Amino acid sequence: MYQDPLHASQYGGANPQLAAPLRVGLLGLGTVGGGTYAVLQRNAALIAARAGRRIEVRRVAVRNLARARSVLGEAVGHGIQLSDDALSVVQAPDIDVVVETIGGTGTARSLVLQAIAHGKHVVTANKALLAEHGTEIFAAAQAHGVVVAYEGAVAVSIPIIKALREGLSANRIEWVAGIINGTSNFILSAMRDEGLSFADALAQAQALGYAEADPALDVQGGDAAHKLSLLAANAFGTPPLFAQVQVQGIDKLDALDVEFARQLGYSVKLLGIAKRCGPALELRVHPTLLPHNHLLAQVHGSMNAVMVKSDAAGTTLYYGAGAGAEQTGSAVVADLVDLARSQCVAPTQRVPALAFQPSALAALPVRSSDETSSAFYLRLDLERADTTVPRVLQQLAQDGVCVEHMQLFEHPGDAALHCLVLRTAPLCLGNLHAALETLQAWPTVLGFASVLRIEMLD
Repeated sequence: MYQDPLHASQYGGANPQLAAPLRVGLLGLGTVGGGTYAVLQRNAALIAARAGRRIEVRRVAVRNLARARSVLGEAVGHGIQLSDDALSVVQAPDIDVVVETIGGTGTARSLVLQAIAHGKHVVTANKALLAEHGTEIFAAAQAHGVVVAYEGAVAVSIPIIKALREGLSANRIEWVAGIINGTSNFILSAMRDEGLSFADALAQAQALGYAEADPALDVQGGDAAHKLSLLAANAFGTPPLFAQVQVQGIDKLDALDVEFARQLGYSVKLLGIAKRCGPALELRVHPTLLPHNHLLAQVHGSMNAVMVKSDAAGTTLYYGAGAGAEQTGSAVVADLVDLARSQCVAPTQRVPALAFQPSALAALPVRSSDETSSAFYLRLDLERADTTVPRVLQQLAQDGVCVEHMQLFEHPGDAALHCLVLRTAPLCLGNLHAALETLQAWPTVLGFASVLRIEMLD
């Protein structure tokens, strides 16, 4: 008779058929480490039933021992050894897998490489570490026959790495595009829906805990670029190419452009886009206009979403929380479950760290931002619009820029000025910049043009 495993007596871990537990050493017990521990403790029986063995935290290394004791409670000394020496955890013979949650790329890199050298599997949610040092770390893992798993490093609660590595393994990926930074998406949502300036929206995000006191990595696009380099590696069979991602953040975005885009039927989103273009790739992070009815335009607040276009599966969409303690912990534990299931599998039979077998990885050339083509939104602030607008259109046509739509708005800050908003046909950014140089020298064109890409993502 079928017995629901959620209510089976052996579900709590007494089943003699369960293998020896997977022994975990946890580095850090902050947001990610604490969330991981909470999920493992609360759902221990459920996780064991799925993994076929228990997953037990045996050692924890932290800086603040008093705080850690308040989190771990009676488990300290009764199953868990607590220490402020991370290296002792990494080198411990009774640990199968090291979970790195301390962040950064200095100490974390050293500890991860030490763990690998001692034959430990590694699970991490550290996107900066893998984007910047992934080639070294994955090569070391291959040499020592261990796994480096990192589902929590990209889009947190969304299993997008597993989807690219396994669910879409039969497909030739054409492009990946996503909202992969929750802080920036929260700010852009507030700018659009509440009419806030960037500074006011950022202050709101900080007050609510969505943005750090120093938000540079989020609002300048660096965090999204880290994640995009890992997505592209899994989609296209390259090593992480973080240094070649073309990055533009939202910190210089004018609220006027967000409002004008809204009136034209678009939403502005910070997108990470990785696209195959013949023998080369496009890797870019930038604020982007999307039609209001596009699925990614419906992603609001701090949520994340990733869209993948592939030849056989077509277009697929993955949506979920992009941050949070237990959300990240969920992804970390999913990696631990995979390890528990496959720890005894021969290294050559495991799912490759970057979706492709290491011997098949190749660093493809990446197009510069000026070489990549799209439609564009342009805003020019003008004096004497009645005479300047025809001259602008004439000059753009002369320079090979096809204008598909134009609209003139009164400048909300100066009644003597007008804002000319244009939507172009697709062209390379380099060609557009060359055309705008002439216009920006005219005395009736005030300041630099506002230029934003438009993507349809059909």
